[in-house]
Amino acid sequence: MQDKIIVGTRGSALALKQTNMVIDILKKNLENVQFQIRIITTTGDKILDKSLDKIGGKGLFVLEIEKALIDKKIDLAVHSMKDIPAFVDSAFEISPLLKREDPRDVLISTDKVKFADLPKGAVIGTSSLRRILQLKKLRPDLNYVPVRGNIDSRIKKLATGEFQGIILAAAGLKRMGWGSKVAEYFHIHEVIPAVGQGALCLEYRVNDSFIKKLIEAKNENNEIRDIMAERSFLEAINGSCSVAMGAFGEVIGEDLVLKGFYNENPETELIVKEVTGKAKDYKLLGQRLASELKKEGVL
Repeated sequence: MQDKIIVGTRGSALALKQTNMVIDILKKNLENVQFQIRIITTTGDKILDKSLDKIGGKGLFVLEIEKALIDKKIDLAVHSMKDIPAFVDSAFEISPLLKREDPRDVLISTDKVKFADLPKGAVIGTSSLRRILQLKKLRPDLNYVPVRGNIDSRIKKLATGEFQGIILAAAGLKRMGWGSKVAEYFHIHEVIPAVGQGALCLEYRVNDSFIKKLIEAKNENNEIRDIMAERSFLEAINGSCSVAMGAFGEVIGEDLVLKGFYNENPETELIVKEVTGKAKDYKLLGQRLASELKKEGVL
């Protein structure tokens, strides 16, 4: 048994909060094992003046962390699942941990004004193509402008009047205890979330049997078929940050309903498809959703 486990993470307040949540789970009944956090600054954290699709996509939040894994500077990493690219290097394994937090997107606005009540031309901060495309269907009269940075820095920009509203993931706000700041939650089928939004992910070396067994023993998230169906869709359609896409899976009894979209051209109509099947066939459902969208010519 190892006497120390080094956990790699980004340095934001949310990333550290999530990492400590994971450590609290993993260290139960491991009295002789010391956990140490190593903060790793990623390219995505360094470049804040450009949108992700202009600098390489969400994978920029994991590359430096994966290098630390390869170099054995860390033993495992904690990520937000939505930051994991479609394909993971065969040197690593990923595993969800903890129950998925609220997957919805939310509006935080000045004086908690609702989305429908925002004045025409109001400036809304979000760098997500996925969010912009769907929100424009609801309010094409608003001005959507890029905003990057951690959630606390984005909220500060709202407070200084730079924006009249910002769009964030509910999960991060709730984990930080900031749910009271939310002006409005968008319905899951109104603004389809990013793949894996709300879920945490552990990444570790594929040949590290100790870490693998530890995670398998502590994994509280037994209902991960919804998340893995979404990731199957992401892989099948080869999704990236350069296009607008989203997916959400929901397990209902023995069945799984998977809804999603993929749009390379913001000027074209947004096509959303839904497939249903047995939850145990989650991987096939993700592939089927991708196939249905490809038939519509989204690629």
